[in-house]
Amino acid sequence: MKEKKPIRIPMPLRYGINLALILALWGTFAALIGQGAITNYWSGILIMVGINIILAVSLNIATGYLGQLPLGHAGFMAVGAYAGGIFLKSTPVADLLKAGNEAACLPYVIGALVLSAVVAGIFGLIIGIPALRLRGDYLAIITLGFGEIIRVALTNIDSLLGFKFTYGAAGLKRIPKFSGFHLVFICVVLSCTLIHMIMKSRHGRAILSIRENEIAAESVGINTTYYKTMAFVVSAMLAGIAGCLYAGYLGSLYPATFKFMKSIEILVMVVLGGMGSMLGSILSAAALTILPELLRSVADYRMVAYSLALVLMMIFRPKGLLGSYDFSMSRVLEKGINGLRGVNTGKGGGAQ
Repeated sequence: MKEKKPIRIPMPLRYGINLALILALWGTFAALIGQGAITNYWSGILIMVGINIILAVSLNIATGYLGQLPLGHAGFMAVGAYAGGIFLKSTPVADLLKAGNEAACLPYVIGALVLSAVVAGIFGLIIGIPALRLRGDYLAIITLGFGEIIRVALTNIDSLLGFKFTYGAAGLKRIPKFSGFHLVFICVVLSCTLIHMIMKSRHGRAILSIRENEIAAESVGINTTYYKTMAFVVSAMLAGIAGCLYAGYLGSLYPATFKFMKSIEILVMVVLGGMGSMLGSILSAAALTILPELLRSVADYRMVAYSLALVLMMIFRPKGLLGSYDFSMSRVLEKGINGLRGVNTGKGGGAQ
């Protein structure tokens, strides 16, 4: 009897399945928000979940995939937030939003997101080139220092320039509140798609090889400096986009928001989810954003809870909740279909 071959879902169909799932999720949330089942309060929480997801998956590029430990991610978020906020204050977006003409705001909003990504990317390049020559604790210390320099500069730059630019400790206020659920959802999907495409390409394989053994990677001709800098810059650019969305959600920015502990919060999301797992970062970012709202009575002890969770995670699950695993609906469908046909798909359970 001829042995049955396992069924493999072709790549175009894989992307079609993923797109259908994304649209179904988007439609479900949109319907619940439109019907009032999700209140304005929880809509705001969902927006913050989306922003934190972008921050977590972007930091995961440098920590999980590249294997480095930068501690200045809040600095890139701050740069993107202020760049987008200052730009939007100079546009007629606020008046257009008051008039209800949201479609006319779109070019300005896209421009702000692009500007935030570019400015944060430039800072990532400036910081990354010297910083990524170091490793381990030294890299963590220097990136921590750069993050604090950015925060202090945002606080004091007005006195140096001689005019109001960031408004220092008083905060940058009256930023048009353009961030809604739909915009944030689209940015989350695009960010995750970009990271997925990079990591499935030869560039992603080069980044992973550096994580596994940098000396071996360099010995086979991989330009480690280039790929480390590229990963760092992409990570910074996505953090800048998250910062712009954050500015457009709150409508005001304060340098104190982007202290060292903000970087630690983002790192906690990555570590808890699993370094190298995009799904893990998404789930942990959602959980650590929603849980403080459910436990507001003990909100003052949130960072203690984060620290305790990290300690317990390192003891009982050192690789995080999901380790380096990433969910694939196509692989699940392949395994289910082949299982019904009585075909053994082998150890991998489907194509990667």
